[in-house]
Amino acid sequence: MPKLTEYTRYADAQAHANSQALWDLFDGNREFFNIAHESITRHADGSGRTAVRIAHADGHDEILSFDAIAAGSARFAHWLVKNGVQPGDRIAFMLEPSLPFYLSLFGAMMMGAISVPLFTLFGLDGLRLRVDDCKPKLLITNAEKAEIASQVDGVRVIVADDALLAQMADLPDRFEARTRADDMAVFQYTSGTTRELPAAVKHTHKSLVTLMFAALYGTGIRPGDEYFCPSSPAWGHGLWHGTLAPLGLGVTTGTFAGRFDAVRLMKALQDYRITNMSAAATHYRMMKNTGRASEFGFFFKKLSFTGEPIDPATLEFIDQTFHVPACSMYGTTEIGVVLVNYPGAEDFVVKPGSLGKPVPGLKLQVQKADGGQTAPGEVGELMLWKRDHWETTKDLAKVDDEGYLYHCGRADDVIISAGWTMSAVEIEATLLKHADVREAAVIGVADPVRGQVAKAFIVSDRAASDDYIDELKTFTRERLSQHEFPRHITFVSELPKTPAGKVHRKVLRDREAAQAKIN
Repeated sequence: MPKLTEYTRYADAQAHANSQALWDLFDGNREFFNIAHESITRHADGSGRTAVRIAHADGHDEILSFDAIAAGSARFAHWLVKNGVQPGDRIAFMLEPSLPFYLSLFGAMMMGAISVPLFTLFGLDGLRLRVDDCKPKLLITNAEKAEIASQVDGVRVIVADDALLAQMADLPDRFEARTRADDMAVFQYTSGTTRELPAAVKHTHKSLVTLMFAALYGTGIRPGDEYFCPSSPAWGHGLWHGTLAPLGLGVTTGTFAGRFDAVRLMKALQDYRITNMSAAATHYRMMKNTGRASEFGFFFKKLSFTGEPIDPATLEFIDQTFHVPACSMYGTTEIGVVLVNYPGAEDFVVKPGSLGKPVPGLKLQVQKADGGQTAPGEVGELMLWKRDHWETTKDLAKVDDEGYLYHCGRADDVIISAGWTMSAVEIEATLLKHADVREAAVIGVADPVRGQVAKAFIVSDRAASDDYIDELKTFTRERLSQHEFPRHITFVSELPKTPAGKVHRKVLRDREAAQAKIN
């Protein structure tokens, strides 16, 4: 019987996608399964086939083969055992995509330890919170971050440098992985950077199997694709959808290392002849904002995005520049991907602005406050049927007559002003239609008369002025409604973002709350 990777149509996904068909894509089974074996070792056939292409911000490319990562990961697994690491111990690593990153990621899982990727931008407080929470046996980082890491008590810091690779050089280049499918493989922290510790999401080795629904139908990965995901592999999108999913299917993947630069990304997409990319909405917007996309050649057949909706101007840029529809992929670190647009499926119509439809086998519903189902076009809370009950996604949505779902903002992004309900996402999308607005973020702030009002933070090359502020207010009011516009506007040089590139509205809300206390 054909494997799921041989089907591309939406109708085939509904007919053939099931749990057993996902397991049939791998060597392991429901009892014994190892992510490192499935993603790396089984594809290392001595041919030198490329596993990962890394576009470094400084302009150089790093090409890693399945053979090199497999051998290095095995040596690292042996090195961990030699240094007293036991199955179930946590191995944390704070590294940019590089050979040491992939050896840490796969070597730890190969010998049964738990990989804990951490963002390289964490300062001392953010790092200490996560180390205190997961209590890793080792923390592997680079020389630059070692000074910060050494200030964290209770963990041995290892610098990933040539000396470490030299220690591993004489160790065997094979390691027999014998983890059980239910053994823990990855502890992953969400992208919060405040003092409030995001909970670690804990993944077993068999998580790679269920991930394939998102890989096949959210990003459309198939053997033969030249794939790229610029999101950090310390974030869910970059790790699972940008690294483990493509490698698990034997597909060459690409990533970005260092401070993000949209022009550098476009050059890599051209040079690597990328046919399938999954990125954050912000990555597409930043490519548009460079004004230089016409300088490069593109080879896309499939595109997907996640993190937040794409504004209409950026969707138009994608259509005109890449000539491929941008397919939304919706989910969270906690619940996984649940809504997709089936990239590459010729019998699935991609509706601009839509989250798409559920992955095969999932049931979602938009509900009113009383738990009843909303009518088409009515905004409610998006709920997922899981373990015999409805579980909230904490997002607002609406559904159309054909069953397509649309994102209407986070539940905490709703602004209630003088009894009127406004969507921060909707106001942002309207502001981004203004020719002089490069980026926009909207939050609700306290108001003594209205309870809350909308406040916009604008990134623009145009000089700030009272006239410009009035122009933006009028521009928004005329396109939405007389009450739905930002009553306060502040111009900023940049917006706070998560490491995934998503606008971090919580940081803006926290800043405003702190300022309000001072005043």
